[in-house]
Amino acid sequence: MPTTAVLEKLHLAHASHIPFENLDILLGKPILLDLHSLQAKLVQAQRGGYCFEQNTLFAGVLQEIGFEVARLSARVRLGATHLLPRTHMLLRVDADGFSWLADVGFGGEGLLLPLSLVEGTENRQYDSRYRLVRERDLWVLQSFHVGSWQDMYAFTLEPQFDVDFDLANYWTSTHPSSIFVKTLTVQLPTPETRHVLRGHKLSLIRGETVSVQEIGDDEVLLKVLREVFGLSFPQGTRFNSSAYH
Repeated sequence: MPTTAVLEKLHLAHASHIPFENLDILLGKPILLDLHSLQAKLVQAQRGGYCFEQNTLFAGVLQEIGFEVARLSARVRLGATHLLPRTHMLLRVDADGFSWLADVGFGGEGLLLPLSLVEGTENRQYDSRYRLVRERDLWVLQSFHVGSWQDMYAFTLEPQFDVDFDLANYWTSTHPSSIFVKTLTVQLPTPETRHVLRGHKLSLIRGETVSVQEIGDDEVLLKVLREVFGLSFPQGTRFNSSAYH
């Protein structure tokens, strides 16, 4: 049934079990967004993906159950030093007469549960706190870190279509200036911990406490992918070295 309770359970299960990762890009493989390819990769092969893959698959699941879903596009602000293109996908989902922001594709800093599409209401999700604020026609998702609210991304409620995401996905997965081309990243949030691997550094985050481990070589990297994130690759697999080191 397309209820809020079902949406919350599905959102948590997806976000905490399917890693956010860009490893196919670093193996020279294309990122495909049709549902058949996404099910083969994220479900059958037990891999992960980034926002376009994660939220396209999640939207397909929700629509199959009977939820009303609109796919939206956002500009990431977290960590940005200048205006970025709209290269993040998120979802608006209607349930029980309310609209919800659903997003299983933002990685370690992202939502574990859907967020009510209401301005200014603080939402605590385990050790994390989120809220939505308005900037004229923009909605801005914020998270609370080290005593202050930080912008994560900004979006409008204008529905986007396959052609929009095909273009954004191509740029994100191929352009030399894209962070996903330049930096290996694998991330997985759970209610207890958040694991974030960027380049050769693995961070374990518990609330405001962060511990960092250096990943020494390629074989250690494969072990971390397998044991921490549940991602198995054949021995000898090598990713784009410039994105790892």
